[in-house]
Amino acid sequence: MQAEFEGLERKLTRAMGRAIGDFSMISEGDKILVAVSGGKDSYTMAYLLRQMQRRSPVKFEMLVVNIDQGHPGYPGHILAEYMQKEGYPFRMVHENTYAIVTDKIPEGKTYCSLCSRLRRGVLYRLAQELGCSKIALGHHRDDVLQTLLLNLVFAGKLAAMPPKLRADDGRNVVIRPLVFCAEDDIRRFSELSEFPILPCDLCGSQENLQRKRMGRLLDDLESANPGTKQIMLAALRNVKPSQLLDAGLWKTMGLAVAEEREDSASEGLVPEARLRGGAASPWVYETA
Repeated sequence: MQAEFEGLERKLTRAMGRAIGDFSMISEGDKILVAVSGGKDSYTMAYLLRQMQRRSPVKFEMLVVNIDQGHPGYPGHILAEYMQKEGYPFRMVHENTYAIVTDKIPEGKTYCSLCSRLRRGVLYRLAQELGCSKIALGHHRDDVLQTLLLNLVFAGKLAAMPPKLRADDGRNVVIRPLVFCAEDDIRRFSELSEFPILPCDLCGSQENLQRKRMGRLLDDLESANPGTKQIMLAALRNVKPSQLLDAGLWKTMGLAVAEEREDSASEGLVPEARLRGGAASPWVYETA
């Protein structure tokens, strides 16, 4: 199990390092608010970021923050005790967004949209109050692909999750260091790490969400054709704007007509470099 743990740590660290390097997520002197919900993804993100912080030539600070949103019986003390034991700089903030969500959303309807907006607003405010230059969220590869399908099927747009985002307020920058990390790897790493997972009694308890439906679809595709998820991720890193039907995009690019050219992807082949994540980065290193 130790060998499996070390192998997964190396794999996840390389994937995170590529994402940070490719999108310049972290700069010298950054103070990063690391949003931890108590789930496997955010625990893994906090662990890997701290390992990088110890080894990276780029110096940055971390502050782990959890929001107690007022869910009845929320076991926040478990998370707080774990963070104290592991020596993380940690803050728990109490904001009763639960009362707002349950008041505004009829029973049986999806809570996620409003709940996440309220939580994001709290994080934006906290980042300014605590002097943080970046906010790190734990979305991973599968979240990105689910969002792509949700937008494609239900919203009529071709969009996923940006790895780095400037918020509408113009002051906060959100980063997603796990965007190249597979959920299955994170899940197993979390199990081996024995993170004290906190259950979500609000949106996590709703089974018929559109996002979960997209997740099941992706899992089915992966089962039938192993490697499908990684190929879909590669597609998001290998965009052909002239092959899309956005007239505004054509005008922006000054296109009058698309040019036909040889492309291995047209024959169902994905270049290996695309799957690996591109050129070498100073953030990509082997763990000890």
